[in-house]
Amino acid sequence: MAEPKFDADAMGKLANALNFICGPDHPTAVALKAAAESGTEQDAKKARTLFLRLKPGDRKAALTMIAD
Repeated sequence: MAEPKFDADAMGKLANALNFICGPDHPTAVALKAAAESGTEQDAKKARTLFLRLKPGDRKAALTMIAD
């Protein structure tokens, strides 16, 4: 199975959602914002790892907020 592609727009939206849910100083929100701005694979991988470590409720809330 192929690794999912990095989507800077989605990372930026998730960062904004997590700013609301967890606060702007939360490490995952900061990492997602950095990944969206830099566009590097290394930042994206770090942000993804931190996002997956969030509590399931916080993850679900953030994904629900960005759902179109």
